Amino acid sequence: MVGGMKRVSFAEFGGPDVLHLTDAEEPHAGPGRIRIAVRAAGVNPVDWRIREGQKLTAHPIELPAGVGQDAAGVVDEVGEGVEGVEIGDPVFGEGSSTYAEFAVLSAWARMPAGLTFAEAAGYPSVVETALRIIREAGVRSGETLLVSGASGGVGSAVLQIARDRGIRVIGTAGAANQDYLRSLGAVATTYGEGWVERVRQLGRVDAALDLAGSGVIRELIELTGDPRKVVSIADLGAPRLGARYSGVAGSVPDALAEAVRLLSLGKLHIPIEKSYPLAEAAAAHADSQAGHTRGRRVLIV
Repeated sequence: MVGGMKRVSFAEFGGPDVLHLTDAEEPHAGPGRIRIAVRAAGVNPVDWRIREGQKLTAHPIELPAGVGQDAAGVVDEVGEGVEGVEIGDPVFGEGSSTYAEFAVLSAWARMPAGLTFAEAAGYPSVVETALRIIREAGVRSGETLLVSGASGGVGSAVLQIARDRGIRVIGTAGAANQDYLRSLGAVATTYGEGWVERVRQLGRVDAALDLAGSGVIRELIELTGDPRKVVSIADLGAPRLGARYSGVAGSVPDALAEAVRLLSLGKLHIPIEKSYPLAEAAAAHADSQAGHTRGRRVLIV
């Protein structure tokens, strides 16, 4: 195909099996945008929620649709008005339909030295989300933040960003991830029966984040004493209980700048739990939906 590429897309909403590797026209960088030859794309829960047809945004999805928003790669087109980046530069950032050989980015940053493309692809959305929900929870230095479902990509970022800001974190995760949470500076405990009392024994909770959507909003409100101090990125029903559902992205450029700062200082590292070839995007989504992730999943192009 002349001017064509491979990309992952879906023509109907549904399970992972609706994802297919298809031929598509290459996108091009318009004003204020860049295009990259994608080397790796991050796999985020929002990707499969959109694929399922969940109403996460105010903008309807036109089918067939591409998948993905995070990527790292090499700049090969620079749009009108873009400065500070050149063809051949390695960058990471956020765009659309990033599960593809080429993708257009709307926000990007140069990759810090020593970072691989696979590693870099895992940072943009999770750091933006972590910064946003810490801010929305209103938690400050010296206070304690409870993170439910803390071992995934966003949780890993939250723990490290909170530690950098002097915030104490209690994290819940499965038994296999307790040492991992501790390695990121959290006070760790398991979920499951009796988890609320186990958290209480670890001290006062000033704010709480629900990252897994496992039906814990009532308990988080009970622990904080204030529904306004509870933020979920995974439970659309949270507002019915007075808590906040956070689904609208904040400033991605600011998040990328903070990611670069923390990475350069050695204060942020999110491991890659598993990488997949582009053709196995469905398997990546199925594994992501199964939960119990430690760190990130990425597609290698």
